Amino acid sequence: MSYRVVIPARYASLRLPGKPLRLLAGKSMLEHVYLRACQSGAEDVIIATDDARIHAAAKSFNAKVCMTADTHSSGTERLAEVVSICAFDDNDIVVNLQGDEPLMPVACITQVAQALQDNPDAQVSTLCARIHKSDEIFDPNIVKVVRDKNERALYFSRAPIPWSRGEFDQQAVKISAQVEHYRHIGLYAYRAGYIKTYVNQSAAMMEEAESLEQLRVLWHGGNIVVPEAVEIPGPGVDTEEDLKKVEAQLIEADSKI
Repeated sequence: MSYRVVIPARYASLRLPGKPLRLLAGKSMLEHVYLRACQSGAEDVIIATDDARIHAAAKSFNAKVCMTADTHSSGTERLAEVVSICAFDDNDIVVNLQGDEPLMPVACITQVAQALQDNPDAQVSTLCARIHKSDEIFDPNIVKVVRDKNERALYFSRAPIPWSRGEFDQQAVKISAQVEHYRHIGLYAYRAGYIKTYVNQSAAMMEEAESLEQLRVLWHGGNIVVPEAVEIPGPGVDTEEDLKKVEAQLIEADSKI
């Protein structure tokens, strides 16, 4: 299997400005993400940014960088520009690995690419993980996914889906023992040709309501395959507190090597 990894990286994060360049255990967060992508076996790893500071930092650890416009409203739009600039073949598999996921398991990067390779009728692949805590089901910041018997996404939502009628009606604070719930893991693989199609499609009403880009794929009749992740990713980084937690995990992991 052959695939590429593109890492969108923005400097202007609202909650944590300069996020990709913040240091974690002696390396920038961006370098940690880049190294994981390289370890996955991808034939090509590209950092996509609109910021000269990120470009310079990436070059300092010999990463390949693609400068993109500063007008993109999503990582997928930035990805589409990379596909165009680098002239990817329409059949190339492209993994979108966010630049704030320094604890994304290498195995998951490979898995999401393999899932798309193994499902030629799907336009997109992503991952999920079983939810075991009730507070995660009712947390709108944790996106839930419902799949069919072939692991195709039926719907993504910030709401607690599937709704366990009777149990949740009576006590919407306790996880159901009868219904399986899954959270979405924000790692995607696309076929390069579909990325160009996606960014030219109209936004879906449910996409805008839920603020979830992947719902555009379903709205326009596309297929998203969603296998359960072979490893559970560590937390991403959005806040100063996240930085401390992730750095502690990286230091602990290094001490075991």
